Parts: sequence; C-alpha cells; structure tokens
Amino acid sequence: MNENAVAVIIANGEFTPAENIRNLIDSAHLIVAADGGLEHILRLGYVPHVLIGDMDSVQDDDLVQMKAKGVEVIIHPIEKDETDLELALQAVLQREYQHIRILAALGGRLDQTLANISLLMQRQLDGCDVRLVDASQEVFVIRRKAFVEGKAGDIVSLIPLGDAVEGIQTEGLKYRLQGETLFPQHTRGISNRMTASRAAIQIQEGTLLCIHMFTR
Repeated sequence: MNENAVAVIIANGEFTPAENIRNLIDSAHLIVAADGGLEHILRLGYVPHVLIGDMDSVQDDDLVQMKAKGVEVIIHPIEKDETDLELALQAVLQREYQHIRILAALGGRLDQTLANISLLMQRQLDGCDVRLVDASQEVFVIRRKAFVEGKAGDIVSLIPLGDAVEGIQTEGLKYRLQGETLFPQHTRGISNRMTASRAAIQIQEGTLLCIHMFTR
C-alpha cells in the first residue's frame, strides 16, 4: 500500500458538505461509512468501499443497494461496547492505513463529540495521522510532532490532555513557544494564529490536542 494513502471515515454526526470535505473524499483511497454516515456519503453521490456498524440508522433499501453494488458490509450487534465510529476506525487500522480523516464527528451531542475526540488518544494510533474534520475545523492529537496546513490568520489552539505537556516548540504561529510547558488547568494555548500557510508543533513529553480553525 502507498504509505501516503488516505482513508476517510464518515460518521453519523453533523455534516456540512463544504469544499474541503468534498476534496477529502475525492482524494481518498478508502471510504468507510460508519452506520448512519452512509446517508451523508450517498447524498453527495459517492458509494463507500466499506459500510460498518449495527445498521440501526441505515435504511433497509440502502443496505440492499450497497450489497448489490459490491460494498463490503460488516454488521455488528446493537448491544456492543464500541460506537460505530470506533468499529470503523478499527477496520481502517486493520487495513494498515496511516493517514485517516474522520468526517461528521464534531458538533451536535457533546458526549459523542468528546468520545470521538477521546478515540484519538488510542495507543494504536501512534505513528498515524488521524484527524477529525468538518467544514470549519480539524482536531487531532500531537504525540511528538505535527504540521498544520492552512493559511495566515487561521486559529490554532493547543490543549494538554491529561497531564502537563512539556518542551513545546512551535514555528509559524504568532505567539511562539520555545521549549515551554502548557498545563491542562490553564488556557495559555488557546487562540494562537498562523503567520504562514504552514505551522510546525513539536513536544517532548505529554499529549497535546490541536484544534485548527479555518478562516474564510
């Protein structure tokens, strides 16, 4: 497999089919619909490669059509320990994709949003570039180093997950951090801004949540 191959997962949350979303789907090597995410992807005129979940949010006719079109359908019981999105993420990891974009996973129910963000902390994602993306922002976890691609003026917020995050180095942000520490009980890392089309963030210890908000 091409190490730069991208897998896109469409969840069943709030969904705005903006240009950046369509571009992600167009460039995907693998498209996975997590249960009710099938409705989102069909509305845009795409057919997923994989449909996974308990199918409680999938219309019977759509399920029949997906099977007829050769879509790989993986059905799980309704009473299960994982959300449909977590099952979809596991399926993508089993296929050894390292670049994963998850759509329709932000907004709406707060518990679902927090749970979706928490998925990014799974240790099996070490070495992977996994981001939750919607029309206005992307959310991802930094364990060592990451790049933010956007444009000058975009907002970048850095939030420690769990414990303090040490040795933070940033480039391409207005308020630069040079080997400094951010603490989860303080808000210092909120609302920084990009000064160019690319920013780099590197840390020595801890886990850092990055929220990149796009400007229009």
